[in-house]
This record gives sequence, C-alpha cells and structure tokens, in this order.
Amino acid sequence: MNWPATERHCLSPAPGGLALVQELLNTAPAGRPGPADLPDLLGDGALGAAQEWADLAVRGWAGETGRPDVHLVLTEEDLPKLRCLRDQVRRALAAEGGGDGDAVRFTSAPVVVGLAGDGTLTVEPEGAGARWLASAVLAEGLLAQASGVWRRLKICRNPSCAAAFYDRSRNNSGVWHSVRGCGNAAHLRACRERRRAQEGVADSNVRR
Repeated sequence: MNWPATERHCLSPAPGGLALVQELLNTAPAGRPGPADLPDLLGDGALGAAQEWADLAVRGWAGETGRPDVHLVLTEEDLPKLRCLRDQVRRALAAEGGGDGDAVRFTSAPVVVGLAGDGTLTVEPEGAGARWLASAVLAEGLLAQASGVWRRLKICRNPSCAAAFYDRSRNNSGVWHSVRGCGNAAHLRACRERRRAQEGVADSNVRR
C-alpha cells in the first residue's frame, strides 16, 4: 500500500508523480458517507501517523518516477507546514476549476533542474522534511500542468468528503469521487429539497 491516504477513500492513484499531490490532499480529515470519519494524518500530535504516511508516500513516488527511495524524517514543526501546503494546493485546484483564485497565496520551494545523459531535463526535489515534500509536490504539479493532466486532479464536490480524485472520464466531467457514494447522496438531498419546496408551494395554495 504505497498511497495509504488515497486508498482509504477506495480510490485509484493519479498517474505518475501526480499521485503524490493527490496523496497529500487525501491526508485531510473527511466525513465520507459511512459509519466512520477519516482522521487527519497530519494533525497535531499525530507525528507517528504522519511519518508512517510519508514513508509509504515517498516510496510510492520513487517507484512511480524511477527515483531512488528517499528517507524523509518529519518533526512536529513540519506538520502545520504540510497542512498549510495541503490547503494551498486545494485552493489552487479550486482556482483551476473556476473557483476563488484570490485565495491562493504564492508558495515556493527549491528544486534542482538537471540534464540527463539522454538530453532529458529532470526536476529534482530539494530540502528535508516538509520542505522536501513541498518541493516534490510543487514540481509534480508543474509537470502535470505542462503535460495537461493537472486539470484532471479534482476535489469531490461533497463538502464533508472533499477527497482528491483523478478524473478518468473521457470528457473530464467528473465532480464526485464516488458516484455511488457522494453522487447518490447529493442527488438524494436535492430530490428531498425539491419535494419540500413543492410541498411548501402546495400548502401555500391551499391556504389561499
């Protein structure tokens, strides 16, 4: 299980290194449809869970991108930095989809641009702890924008879920991480609201 945060939503990872971006987003707490809420893997006091998550996520990223495995050590000070990065990436995706772009602040992290023997340019993360993760996440986001797949990374429209999913639909029209779960729940709520509205109109007509 290389992508534990994404897999706890029963989702498939995004292709290549973009899966690391999706994985960071899915560390957020969520009250998905079902009996149990999902905890924040980067919450205060959750350093053990955060370190376990980082070990698996970085290993997955290395496997997907052909890089050597990186031993990343997190500290308590890294957790709020990673939560801030997570929120900023989430806002960036919202802006990409026509949301509030003004809410996105400028974020930077160091990277090394290298030239491989076959003439290929590479972007390598730099730093340690949260700084390395920020470098890797922003680098993968940049590469995804350049290749045109960034717009397929989306946030579930169900506010209580907000899982990050990769839209594999042909016309990139998905809005729910699960049509059966969040999609059906939303349709049911909308149906109930329409029914209440119709009943309200009927009651008003009877009183007249």
